[in-house]
Amino acid sequence: MRVVQTGLAGLVVVEPDVYDDNRGFFIETWAAHRYHEAGISCDFVQDNHSRSAANTLRGLHYQSTPGQAKLIRVVRGQIYDVAVDIRSNSPTFGQHFGILLDDQSHRQLFVPVGFAHGFCVVSDGADVGYKVSTAYNAATECGLAYDDPDLAVPWPVSAPILSDRDKGNQSFAAFRTRMQG
Repeated sequence: MRVVQTGLAGLVVVEPDVYDDNRGFFIETWAAHRYHEAGISCDFVQDNHSRSAANTLRGLHYQSTPGQAKLIRVVRGQIYDVAVDIRSNSPTFGQHFGILLDDQSHRQLFVPVGFAHGFCVVSDGADVGYKVSTAYNAATECGLAYDDPDLAVPWPVSAPILSDRDKGNQSFAAFRTRMQG
């Protein structure tokens, strides 16, 4: 397993060892001791699985308190995965990192607490599996506008399919104001 730093503290790409032969492949998608040794010392409490059609964009989501770390991987298809640093005391506050994740490379993205997260589907469809460090809580559910010009995320879809909730996510300027007040 290889861990690749992204330039945003704590946000890392995990490249697991893939054992491939004529029968198919085998990978460890999570081994607590191995990931802890690599600096991902998170106690995950829930596994989630989402299926999305082509051009679907989910995000940018975060849980306000206590926050939620995620380990994301693609089971089927390909996504453009994005994390935005929303830690007000971070030197990279407001910066984002994007990466293609797919069912061929098996790369994973570890998103620590303090980031907003989202993805869009760039294949015919995608199944995404992810571990989370805290259970979903509707009372702390928040979101940033995926198309906010201050964030300038270069989403690779021109007409994304959005949920009603994601259509109403707040601007980064409103988030920044709320953090300061």
